[in-house]
Amino acid sequence: MSASPLRLAVICASVREGRFGPTVARWITDQARRRGDLEVDYIDLADHPLPVALSQSPSAADAEVLAQVTPRLESADAFVVVTPEYNHSYPASLKSLIDWHYTQWRAKPVGLVSYGGLAGGLRAAEHLRPVFAELHAVTIREQVSFHNAWEKFEEDGTPKEPEAAVAAAKTMLDQLSWWGEALREARRKRPYGQ
Repeated sequence: MSASPLRLAVICASVREGRFGPTVARWITDQARRRGDLEVDYIDLADHPLPVALSQSPSAADAEVLAQVTPRLESADAFVVVTPEYNHSYPASLKSLIDWHYTQWRAKPVGLVSYGGLAGGLRAAEHLRPVFAELHAVTIREQVSFHNAWEKFEEDGTPKEPEAAVAAAKTMLDQLSWWGEALREARRKRPYGQ
């Protein structure tokens, strides 16, 4: 294991008014920060409204938002994406973030945390796997999902029944850490794609 912690970007994907995403995202961020092997950067897409239309020459305002987000993605060794499920998939805000970037995802692991109604956001997570594969990112098999999420958390943002959630988070973060370390070392030895 490397002496330096992995740089983990936790991405809160929902930008809707009245969203539940920050509750879930702050919880997984707290789980990651409790570990000694991860240095966490929390990115809330509501704070960084990215343009939906891709352009070779973004407007000045769009370029400013990209200048805030892109270096953070670039410097990350691994990602945790916290996504709701909207109409059996993930939100447009997340697709926009993904599509505005390419090399920032390459040869890096992505953990998925989903939430929603009865399905717990699992369909959104499954839709993300081939998208990240196309970007040469590695999604972690184990994931965390919250079914009927708004019923699973206390008002202070802690899970009502934390044992299963904490165990799932630990398993996912352990795998993410393993992949993150392996891929970081591989990128150091030989840049990806060369």
